[in-house]
Amino acid sequence: MMLLSDKALKKERLHLKYAVYQTEIVPASPEVNRKNVSTWVTEIVQQNKPDTIVLPEMWNTGYALTELDSAADLNSQPTKSFLQDLAKTYSINIIGGSISNKKGGKIYNSSLVFNRNGELVYQYDKIHLVPMLDEHLYLAGGQKKVQVFELDDVKMGLIICYDLRFPELARMIALEGAQVLHIVAEWPSARKDHWRALQIARAIENQFFVVSGNTVGSCNGTEYAGESMVIDPWGTIVAAGSSKNAETITASIDLSIVPKIRKEVPVFSSRVPEMYDF
Repeated sequence: MMLLSDKALKKERLHLKYAVYQTEIVPASPEVNRKNVSTWVTEIVQQNKPDTIVLPEMWNTGYALTELDSAADLNSQPTKSFLQDLAKTYSINIIGGSISNKKGGKIYNSSLVFNRNGELVYQYDKIHLVPMLDEHLYLAGGQKKVQVFELDDVKMGLIICYDLRFPELARMIALEGAQVLHIVAEWPSARKDHWRALQIARAIENQFFVVSGNTVGSCNGTEYAGESMVIDPWGTIVAAGSSKNAETITASIDLSIVPKIRKEVPVFSSRVPEMYDF
């Protein structure tokens, strides 16, 4: 078996193949949701052989907020071990969406990211809680800033749902050299036009790929918008899901266009930070 040289590997990694799990979450049923994720991963690996898979926000319990005290993970378990095993078994990177996660006596909306070896490379607690859905009454906001992480030697970032409305987070990630921003969500249909517009804006203004995973269906009277997307740095939608159906969104992204676009439209070198008051 011929092995690729380091140079060839780096060239190959300019193209990353994604699979996004757009699904309907069963409220307060983590065992059922884990089984559904496991079945999907097995199928998608056999069919599409993705480099990276993306799960949606709060996929272990959904927004069954009044039931989180009993349904949420405890210190990221059992979800952490579950996703580690999947990553190692299938040699895939996992953007683990987010989960309801009890730690230190509080419940957080926590994201976990694993590399192909099953190593936890990043974890993040959602900073901005959604007042429209009373999220702040049941969850605690994250206390650590967003950071860049790497998968397959590519710098990336992640934010959760309502975080999308705060462009400061995406810009922080871009300034650290990220070429891909992941957005995991349970974004409501009532604001689906914002979902699309804000994602395109984040891609254009930061000149990176945006890969998002949203849900469909409903929970406690809130209907979710679907339309998980892959958007390139020009703001072009490369792939998108429907607004109603559970489905898999796949796309191969060419990372070589990121530095080209940043050279053609030199946003970052044109910045004048000393003139910004925030």
